[in-house]
Amino acid sequence: MKKPNKKLRILELCPYSAGGCGVWARAKQESQELSKKGYEVRVFSSNLEKGTNNLVPESAKLDKIKIQRFPARKLGGESFMFWLSKKAIEKAVNYSPDVIITHTYRHLHTTRALKIKNILEKKGKKCKVFLVTHAPFVEGNITRTKIQTLVVNLYDAFIGKYTLNRFDKILAISKWEIPSLLKVGAKKEKIVYIPNGIPEEFFKLKRQVKEENKAIFLGRIAPKKKIETIIQAIPYIKNKEIVFEMIGPAEEEYKKELDVLIKKLNLEDRIFFSPAVYNLKDKIKKIDSAQIYILASRVEGMPQGLIEAMARGKITIGSNSLAIRDIIQDNKNGYLFEFDSSLDLAKKIDSALENNKNKVLIKKNARKFVQQFNWDNVINNIGLLIR
Repeated sequence: MKKPNKKLRILELCPYSAGGCGVWARAKQESQELSKKGYEVRVFSSNLEKGTNNLVPESAKLDKIKIQRFPARKLGGESFMFWLSKKAIEKAVNYSPDVIITHTYRHLHTTRALKIKNILEKKGKKCKVFLVTHAPFVEGNITRTKIQTLVVNLYDAFIGKYTLNRFDKILAISKWEIPSLLKVGAKKEKIVYIPNGIPEEFFKLKRQVKEENKAIFLGRIAPKKKIETIIQAIPYIKNKEIVFEMIGPAEEEYKKELDVLIKKLNLEDRIFFSPAVYNLKDKIKKIDSAQIYILASRVEGMPQGLIEAMARGKITIGSNSLAIRDIIQDNKNGYLFEFDSSLDLAKKIDSALENNKNKVLIKKNARKFVQQFNWDNVINNIGLLIR
């Protein structure tokens, strides 16, 4: 992608800009890559840190990118909040962006991005607005209460239906969510598949550390990740020496529940938890140290850790859910197990640990498959929309 003729201004709107958040991981890398291409990028977010009760400073800098954060008020759920206030809208208008990229469908700030566009256009300033969906269409509604499901349905019927097509483009991060977007009322020509990307280092760096007899999970330690399924699988695995490392920020109450389960199964010497890793090379080292990457959750948008592990040539094992089987083809570039079945997961781990030709082919296929997610390819596609 060529550098822009003039320094176009891009405003990224994201609920979080601190903590272990998949949405922020996309917005952060996207901002950095666009900045490298010559665009001027600014980020607006809430002043909350994902996964904690911490407040973060009202401003920060990421390379050349300025981050501005605004007071937030939680409205329920994991990340539903009000933060793009009147003051924030005024600051956005004063910044006068050429493009707004707003993250997460069904969040209040996304429709207010359209309001910013309207204000700018009344002032004679052209502005494109792209919505990055982040795949909020939960399979089977297994994580939502009846009230939450009702709110979601009302939003789709009375807000989503009338706002989705006002965005210049809707950026779907996963192919599996496109039918859901069409069902809500999005026009086919508005939807563009632009997944999350993988930094080039995941493909180019040589192995950083020696591979151990270990399996890992890398992500938030939260109930929807179903870490208990991994723990419950350990007693059934033939290899009694393999250890498991769970890497990421942990929700305190959930971690306590997992500790009780580990003690009950006498697995204290087989599984351990490590803090989140944000440095790229440190993250690659963690992945390189393991033979297997496991993702047991049902609810995923586009699982970043999974594609990163595939890029490093790891055997990946995931639950047979929509988002994961969008990436893993069973016995071709990884393994799928029946969701919530610790016994089936143990069988897949046994298969992954066997030394055979199929294992080598699976690793090769995995690396080939995820080449499409190289950030350079992703940003080139976004650049085509911006111009």
